[in-house]
Amino acid sequence: MKTRIFSLVLITFAILATSSSQAQDVKVKKYGEDSINCIINLSLYKEFFKQWKTSGYKNEAVNDAIKPWREAFFGCPASSLGIYLDGAKMVTWKVKNTRDVALKDKYIDTLMMVYDQRIRYFKKEGYVLGRKGVDLYTYRPEDFEEAYDILKRSVEVSGNNTYPDVLVFYMRASKKMIDDGKADVDIIFDNYDRCSQIIDFNIKKFAENQKKLSNWQNVKGNIDITFEPYATCDALIAIYTPKYEKTPDDIEMLKKLTKLLDKKRCVEAPLYFEATIKLYSLEPSPESAYLIGKMMMKKEEYNKAINYLKEGGKLEDQDNVFNSYLMLAEAYSRLKNYPAARSYALKATRVNANDGHPYILIGDMYAATANDCGTNDLSKKAAYWAAVDKYYAARRVDPSMAELANGRISTYSAHFPQTETIFFHNLNEGDDYLVECWINETTKVRAAKQ
Repeated sequence: MKTRIFSLVLITFAILATSSSQAQDVKVKKYGEDSINCIINLSLYKEFFKQWKTSGYKNEAVNDAIKPWREAFFGCPASSLGIYLDGAKMVTWKVKNTRDVALKDKYIDTLMMVYDQRIRYFKKEGYVLGRKGVDLYTYRPEDFEEAYDILKRSVEVSGNNTYPDVLVFYMRASKKMIDDGKADVDIIFDNYDRCSQIIDFNIKKFAENQKKLSNWQNVKGNIDITFEPYATCDALIAIYTPKYEKTPDDIEMLKKLTKLLDKKRCVEAPLYFEATIKLYSLEPSPESAYLIGKMMMKKEEYNKAINYLKEGGKLEDQDNVFNSYLMLAEAYSRLKNYPAARSYALKATRVNANDGHPYILIGDMYAATANDCGTNDLSKKAAYWAAVDKYYAARRVDPSMAELANGRISTYSAHFPQTETIFFHNLNEGDDYLVECWINETTKVRAAKQ
């Protein structure tokens, strides 16, 4: 075995020496002050590491790999990224499998040093800090404050590219900081908001990748569990009321406040109303208009709601665009402006074709105006045909609404005209029929079931 390893060293060195003969000084420094020793140690540790890996990381080859790896780590730290990838695996294995507390602590120090030196020579600060922070919190939980700072920096640098587990540990470290009196409770809200933005971005990004989507959804559930004890309306209001009173013109604070209160459905709170109106006055935007529109709907101030919700089409979040159109449809329906209500309900279906609520709303309006849209015993019931058509459509596009749609189908099918009435008006079941009035829609003639 030793002869084989030595031969590998000589071959590797010969190749590198030949290719580097014309290299500049910066190239030579890549292999440290003693390039021959560097190449030997790199080859030795990699051969032993390969044996260890082949064994499923179970045999004793890791112990043979450590010494030459350490020589390479200190002697030629810029020579290979593998020093840090393989080194992290080996040192982590040592941390997990060392019972001696003092020695284990030294291995943890070494692991932290591996991450620091990797950043120095191979960059990728955000990613590497994420790994460092997770491992520090895991293997030395008493250093949670340092882990928190590392994880925070990782999230700041990596942004939407932050690895999922980093967000989980960032929130856990945030909670630990609060529980131990190292930070004010409001950091949990700021950090939750930032983590949620990253998670939402990646859930949309990987919507078609089931494995990654499931992973991000699990992460969302994890941070929600950590955040939940702080997420009551009373807690949010208690924390943010003094902030609002102190700096009511702080736009960033207002955005966080309104977003959190809206997400946690604390929309009945006077603070939510005041902050939302204030935000709109300082920085008019479709987002703040949308929030105000939702509040006006809660207050049943439909005319005011309409003025704000009409900006919903400018929103970036398509779910909120859909909700804006649906609320506009509801507002116009309450004001008995049925054509406008139907128009916005249909706009909603074009944003999300798989949601049945717009069809239910249109069907309800047809049924509500049936008597007003006819002049005789047949035409006064014709709108129920059109209404039931919409309930069938709701059930077809959105199976989750089957129970609601079936209830309405049963109720309004009983209002269909009798067979005798249909015959009296020279019609047959299955004939096309134009429902006039504001509905102006063609449907099929059907008789009430006995």
